[in-house]
Amino acid sequence: MQAVQLTETGAPDVLRLSEVADPTADPGVVVVRIKAAALNRRDVYLRKGIAPSPLPVIPGSDGAGIVEAIGDGVTNVAVGDEVIILPSLAWGAGEAAPAPGFRILGGPDNGTYAELIGIPAENVFPKPARLSWEQAAALPLAGLTAYRALHSRARLQAGETVLVLGIGGGVATFALHLAKAAGARVVVTSSSDEKLAKAADLGADIGVNYTTDGWVDQVRSATDGGVDVVIDSVGSTWPDSINSCRAGGRVVVFGGTGGAKAELMVRPVTTGQISLLGSTMGSPRDFAGLLDAVSSQTWVPVIDSVRPLAEAADAHTREEAGQHFGKLVLVP
Repeated sequence: MQAVQLTETGAPDVLRLSEVADPTADPGVVVVRIKAAALNRRDVYLRKGIAPSPLPVIPGSDGAGIVEAIGDGVTNVAVGDEVIILPSLAWGAGEAAPAPGFRILGGPDNGTYAELIGIPAENVFPKPARLSWEQAAALPLAGLTAYRALHSRARLQAGETVLVLGIGGGVATFALHLAKAAGARVVVTSSSDEKLAKAADLGADIGVNYTTDGWVDQVRSATDGGVDVVIDSVGSTWPDSINSCRAGGRVVVFGGTGGAKAELMVRPVTTGQISLLGSTMGSPRDFAGLLDAVSSQTWVPVIDSVRPLAEAADAHTREEAGQHFGKLVLVP
């Protein structure tokens, strides 16, 4: 089969299409013919060596396709089924946190930048019928992350106000969709007025450009004293996220795109009764909840652009530069 196999770390041009061996349907495994895959910031970190993985490896956490073969003991799917892939591997039975063997598809396990993938049968779910292949492929990692952050961790309630930092990325756009569908008011931030305008078209109630002075004060003023929930993938913004909350607010953090360290003042957390909640990906139960939401709601994943698999390097260049709004999709 053809796949983008990472044999060295570096600039986007290390991503090259090559011929590799087809995966096999071992016991408990299904082979899926990929119809579409999608990028995540994690793929950039893998390619640059920031998220270490043994090499060679096929990147990609997101994908959807058709079951081509099933291994012994597989009973939940059949050849010909249209499926979407859950990228949380070996999460375990618990809901509070993943088991020690948890890992994310696409390094060290071979991922979705390929014509075929072998995946544990427990990691394939029925593709939402109303989504195209590209839309379905865009959903898993970012959609799951947003769903768990809002519902399993923050316990979002209708009528609350949510602040989503850095609108334009995959998780942020999914958080906007899911929060609005839950009956929340949504505030978004960006350094780009163009992205803020696009977010308004998707239903964002308030947009704030964080390059302006006093953006936290703008958020507090526009929300009558602060928001109930903050969705923060930046990391270095934790102090601003905490200060954007009203008393009793919750800040859900799941990434460090703006830096690996944050310095916090204790008093705003204690006097404001703020909850700081860590989150990573999501469980199979979270994924089932996400798919139920997609099936019953009307929004669709935002697609920035679609490229052939051979142009993975170009897609990485756009992702890394932060030029995209929504998900970048690859098709074999």
